[in-house]
Amino acid sequence: MSTSRTLIIAGAGVAAALLAVGLWLSFRPVPIILEGEVEATEIDIAAKVPGRVDAVAVKLGQTVARGDLLFTLESPELRAKLAQAEGARDAAGALRRKADTGARQEEIRAAEQQWLRAKAAAELADVTLERVERLHKDGVVPRQRRDEAEAQARAARAAAASAQAMHEMAVAGAREEDKAAAAAVAAQAGGAVSEVEAYLAETRIKAPQAGEVAALLIDAGEIAPAGFPVVTLVDLNDTWVVFQIREDLLAGIGLGTELTGRVPALGNREVTFKVDYLAALGAYATWRATSASAGFDLKTFEIRARPVAPVPGLRPGMSVIVPRPRG
Repeated sequence: MSTSRTLIIAGAGVAAALLAVGLWLSFRPVPIILEGEVEATEIDIAAKVPGRVDAVAVKLGQTVARGDLLFTLESPELRAKLAQAEGARDAAGALRRKADTGARQEEIRAAEQQWLRAKAAAELADVTLERVERLHKDGVVPRQRRDEAEAQARAARAAAASAQAMHEMAVAGAREEDKAAAAAVAAQAGGAVSEVEAYLAETRIKAPQAGEVAALLIDAGEIAPAGFPVVTLVDLNDTWVVFQIREDLLAGIGLGTELTGRVPALGNREVTFKVDYLAALGAYATWRATSASAGFDLKTFEIRARPVAPVPGLRPGMSVIVPRPRG
């Protein structure tokens, strides 16, 4: 009888202990866990000009260095424009050289001969006028004949002066204004060629920085509009974790706060992050009313934290579990 009573008392004690443990487990404060997701800088690579994708030089998951070829475009229209621009440049260059060089030696000699012929005709007209003048004074020829000889002499002298001016102009070459105009036209034509060549260079798209190919949005043979992304690169050296936290859980978290979390995808490896961005999300973000009668709502904040040190293997999409620090 004594043994049975002892067992009953012992059982009651065990039951009371289990009840106490259960109550403690039920009412103890539950630790708050923050869960974030790793993100990284993404770069959408597009061409400035439209064209048909000729070849894609990379594959998904491939690591590329700055300057590596990503894809090429085929654009017959640009090549035709380049041929037109080069033709205009050559023509403008020829006109400029003509203006700088001036008249050819054959043209200068022809102008000189024209001047000498006009000069001889003017001298003959002057001699004829002197003879007619003497005959007119002697009354041999009428005044009409004398006036005609004088007019012919004046015309011959004017023709000689004009021929001399043409010869001097041929020797001097083009005016400085004409040379400047020809040079400007040549420069404009050269600029047009450079512009088309720059567009053609945009048909060979290279990586602006190192990264990993995260997406290929267009295949070879498809038309790529100007500005439409063809390749997406992700920079795995620029990663961060994004948390979305209600404002009542922000105590103890601010810019510069260090958070230690574990990354399940890396075998629960612990990583230290530092908060470098904190801002409230828009009104459309998740919120919870604390008091329906008071109408006070809790907003959600976005927090970004970057690894304090490089973490090999950390990739976008991985989860990070962080116990909320105490305020």
